[in-house]
Amino acid sequence: MTGRHDDTPHTGSAHHPALFGIALDPLTMDETVRRCLEAVRRGEQIEIGMVNAAKLVNMRRDPQLAAAVSGCDLVLADGQAVVWAGRVLGVRLPERVAGIDLFMRLLAAAEQADIPVYLLGARQQVLDLMLRRISEQFPALRVAGSRNGYFDDSEQGAVADAVAASGARMLFLGMTSPKKEIFTASFGKRTGADVVHGVGGSFDILAGVTKRAPHLWQRIGLEWFYRALQEPRRLGRRYLTTNTAFLLMTARELLRRTPSAGPSRGTGSANRSH
Repeated sequence: MTGRHDDTPHTGSAHHPALFGIALDPLTMDETVRRCLEAVRRGEQIEIGMVNAAKLVNMRRDPQLAAAVSGCDLVLADGQAVVWAGRVLGVRLPERVAGIDLFMRLLAAAEQADIPVYLLGARQQVLDLMLRRISEQFPALRVAGSRNGYFDDSEQGAVADAVAASGARMLFLGMTSPKKEIFTASFGKRTGADVVHGVGGSFDILAGVTKRAPHLWQRIGLEWFYRALQEPRRLGRRYLTTNTAFLLMTARELLRRTPSAGPSRGTGSANRSH
């Protein structure tokens, strides 16, 4: 399997239903883990894109981010709001595949199968804390290398080469969006890793710097609110803005897909256009 980064937009098919024009992979967590391990066994690359409400909004505003995510081999619903929007709009997504949960599942699988991993991202202090905690939780895990996420764009090639030289088969990017998506799109293949997974703020959570929302908050789709309570100045306004925009996007899409109640001209029923 090779990366989907090309000039062809991926707008959905029978196997990849589209939500807001983005083709998603309707996979469960178990299916996703199996796909990743199969890629490692075959020596084929899978680049994973994760979308939540905020990212789908930002993809509308940032064509480079949209192209980077759409070009991934697997595009998964990281946010519960995405799963709910899919249900409203008739797009079947079996469950949320949270980036941090997939990260933990793949670390456990890598430990069991002796698959070397590379951890790229976060501040050095956070990275060191996370590495210490990972070594406690997964003592047999083979960490082929690690690096903090603070580097200039001009250094991206050298960073990718360092990952390739380490022999890592799985690469986890603990960087913010859109930096991790753009790095994956531009240099994912060059890293030589079979699985490239952008895990966002997961490094901070594993390091104990940021607390993850309790399971109940996650299940009812309020994980974003829990995070905003921890960092109200930095995240409060951002989440309020993007969540409102996502609700409006969903409402507009629902109206667009709903047949007009009035008489139509010609044959067939007309859809609302916006």
